[in-house]
Amino acid sequence: MSDPLAVYIHWPFCVSKCPYCDFNSHVRAVIDEGAYRTALLAELAHEAALTPGRTVGSIFFGGGTPSLMDPATVAAIIDAVAAHWRVNADVEITLEANPSSVEAARFAGFAAAGVNRVSVGMQALDDAALAALGRPHSLAEGLAALDVAQTHFARASLDLIYDRPGQTCAAWEAELTRALSFGTEHLSLYQLTIEPGTRFATDHARGTLVLPPEDTSADLFELTAAMTAAAGRPAYEVSNHARAGAESRHNTAYWTYADYIGVGPGAHGRRAGEATMRHKKPENWTAAVAAHGHGMVETRVLPPPERAGEALLMGLRLTGGIDAAVFAARTGQALDASIDRRGLARMTELGLIEADTRGLRLTPAGRPLLNAVLAALS
Repeated sequence: MSDPLAVYIHWPFCVSKCPYCDFNSHVRAVIDEGAYRTALLAELAHEAALTPGRTVGSIFFGGGTPSLMDPATVAAIIDAVAAHWRVNADVEITLEANPSSVEAARFAGFAAAGVNRVSVGMQALDDAALAALGRPHSLAEGLAALDVAQTHFARASLDLIYDRPGQTCAAWEAELTRALSFGTEHLSLYQLTIEPGTRFATDHARGTLVLPPEDTSADLFELTAAMTAAAGRPAYEVSNHARAGAESRHNTAYWTYADYIGVGPGAHGRRAGEATMRHKKPENWTAAVAAHGHGMVETRVLPPPERAGEALLMGLRLTGGIDAAVFAARTGQALDASIDRRGLARMTELGLIEADTRGLRLTPAGRPLLNAVLAALS
């Protein structure tokens, strides 16, 4: 295959578990990073043997909190990727970082290791909101870390959560105005959602956590789209905004259903029509790698209709929508054969979606209603 391969590295450890987070993250008093590094390198070798001759276009260190890693571990992983595959000269190498002073002290080391893009998980620009979100840093500490990040990395993204309990449009407008003033090329702006199994889910069920009403949520979404567009960083995906050319290449690989491999506890992958999934618990994963050379719990061939369903779900998140030719090449099934025609006609009549020979895309009115549109097309 000629399309670039995306490589995802999962570091599952955090200093604390945020109450809204349903990611595969764990708090451990002691971490044997050397053993973990050895296991990650073994998994990369295993994946490389299954994807010979491929070229890597992006590497992404996610978590968990990968900024807790030793820069030497990051360097060893980047070197291993380069040893196993061809790597594009302009490869995008992203690391997710918490904006604490301890982690900011490692930024120079990450840059020296080869990381060229950092995603800073600020999440809010208010100390009370940070405390409510369970974040382990203050606003002052976060802003200082962002300054350090922008010193060491030419490409920086800022993460914020909005649509928080009690948040008004006026408050979010002020907060987003400040965020845009920092000058990062990319912003990931997520509406707070209640994920099953989280502490926020328990609080929401008890009635002690109350989200803004739906009308306010819709207004906040529209405000976000308008402000980022006016600032030259329009939405290119439901929750992601960037200057032209600064879009996340790695995440775009997911949204366009390109091949990607995932190594580390709980990491998923999609390569050559197969779905892969690793053991989620770090201890189970490391034991499996030691025994088998990989931590795989499942490898499954995906039939074209299932691949098409996944590609539809991911592709409609993009502002540009789904390219019909790319969709067919990557799923083995034509786009027009993958959607309910009556549902498409209904969504088109409502002005929520556009379809033509080039592909399929949501209209601005349809973007806040993605889940409803997907249900109609299924």
